[in-house]
Amino acid sequence: MGFKTGDFPPVDVDTFLGKPLRERMHALALHWVNYGFGSPRMIHTIYLVKLLMLYVLGGTALATWTSGVGPVWDVADWWNEPIVYQKLVLWTVLLEAIGLAGSWGPLAGKFKPMTGGILFWARPGTIRLRPWRRVPFTNGDTRTLLDVVLYLAFLGTLLMAIVLPGVPSASLPGHTSGLVNPALLIAPIALYLLCGLRDKTIFLAARGEQYLPALVFFAALPFVDMIIAAKLLICVVWIGAGVSKFGSHFSNVVPPMVSNSPAVPFRWIKRQQYRDFPRDLRPSKVASFLAHVGGTTVEIITPLVLLFSTKYWLTLAGVVMMVVFHCFIISTFPLAVPLEWNVLFAYLTVFLFLGFPAADGYAVTDMSSPWLAIGITAALVFFPVLGNLRPDLVSFLPSMRQYAGNWASALWAFAPGAEEKLNTLPHRPAENQIDQLQAMGYPKAIAEITMQQTIAWRSMHSQGRGLFSLLYKHIPELDRWTVREAEFGCNSLIGFNFGDGHLHGTDLIAAVQSRVGFAPGEWIIVWVESQPIHRGTQRYQVIDAALGVVERGEWRVRDAVQTQPWLPDGPIPHEVTWRRAGYEAPTLPVGPAPEPEPQRVG
Repeated sequence: MGFKTGDFPPVDVDTFLGKPLRERMHALALHWVNYGFGSPRMIHTIYLVKLLMLYVLGGTALATWTSGVGPVWDVADWWNEPIVYQKLVLWTVLLEAIGLAGSWGPLAGKFKPMTGGILFWARPGTIRLRPWRRVPFTNGDTRTLLDVVLYLAFLGTLLMAIVLPGVPSASLPGHTSGLVNPALLIAPIALYLLCGLRDKTIFLAARGEQYLPALVFFAALPFVDMIIAAKLLICVVWIGAGVSKFGSHFSNVVPPMVSNSPAVPFRWIKRQQYRDFPRDLRPSKVASFLAHVGGTTVEIITPLVLLFSTKYWLTLAGVVMMVVFHCFIISTFPLAVPLEWNVLFAYLTVFLFLGFPAADGYAVTDMSSPWLAIGITAALVFFPVLGNLRPDLVSFLPSMRQYAGNWASALWAFAPGAEEKLNTLPHRPAENQIDQLQAMGYPKAIAEITMQQTIAWRSMHSQGRGLFSLLYKHIPELDRWTVREAEFGCNSLIGFNFGDGHLHGTDLIAAVQSRVGFAPGEWIIVWVESQPIHRGTQRYQVIDAALGVVERGEWRVRDAVQTQPWLPDGPIPHEVTWRRAGYEAPTLPVGPAPEPEPQRVG
């Protein structure tokens, strides 16, 4: 892998796209083991420059300059200043809400333009996805001028809370810089909710499940209670993520994640994550250890130590552990690229647990009322508990199931030529990814193989094998169809995705269909819900964009994790629980598959 040159799959570009889909997935999965996405180092450098210059330097300079502390290079003077902590949280919310933080750039499927977010959400006419049908004044799926005004007001009030100086607080011991004026937080909190009730995409992109409670704590609680509540919040996030890694899914996440990491330069280390490369790509014992000891155990035990420890050295060890944990995630450049989130959490760990340790009066038992502590804890764990039991009711992020592999997911299959219809979607500021890549100068075949790497990545995860099994079952001539990873495609339609299949479920499909008008059999979606924590199955839907849901059923997770990504033994078993009367699988006109255009690399 070079700085400007990536590691393209070692295939014959002239003939590769004419091979059966199963052969293509086999070749691309083997390539992923050694090189991941194969992105040139320049891509990772762009992310690091953005992270360091815009987020870290820009955010800390703005927070310290507007708070009367600093200068920014004097970290020892401001790292434990509560107003800096508050403003860095607000700065993160602002960048997330604009679309300049998580799910940004080419690793998230945004090639040209590299930003989604504001380009979609500040434009009337784009698709809007309401979270609940029964909420009044949220009907429809089209963004209105009112939605744009609410969104821009949200950004403006966040910026105002950042740039205005703090106010004195009698409950703030030993600090003279004050706190963010609580009155300035009322509008962002209200707009967070209003924007989210009108469009769940904005709420999830701004990570409302984590930052909205923090803003409420800033606005409503006295200082000591605010710090303790913030500790409870970050621990619920960590522990929720740890609990979500129970089961078989996360072991399948670690190998492709390590393979994609530019910080792992040696192929033999990457191959150690797989049981028997190149014959068996199921996770090895090394990967399972990294997943459930380095992941699950660390995310559950270490936060509990930090929350209750009154010993300095034990607290310091826990802080170091969690900072290293977040730095490791940053080093892997996961495809949702939540780099800013991980930097913030590393800083919050130091600020909360070393800056305000439990032994100095910031333990859970020091909260002003035990009922307040119980109430806050109950509110924080409500959606994670419900989301693990009923993932169909709670989105991926409020369930605190960050990057656990247990995702609601989907694959899209287009009849030949049908994908181009998506480019007729009105008011859309981005084209299909295949067209974005060609606009950047990639030949058509190269762009297509690049896009197929994303579905090969999906096949290396448990739910991908079930989804491909459904496609093989429902589309007899699948080799002639165009198969796309729904998370990438969703990005080009609504400007954001973060591994949450609820953003590209039936509501999005219906919204697109009402604007584009696919014929029956032109766009087939296979969609699966995450696995409930108490069940061994995942429930799926097969959707024809023109007809709606045509089949429901479930598969056993153990069947999905026991097979290979390319399904050499055929599709895994499914149990059909409902099927639309009279529905027949789509067929194509008789004739050979179209020949791919001859193209050469470089």
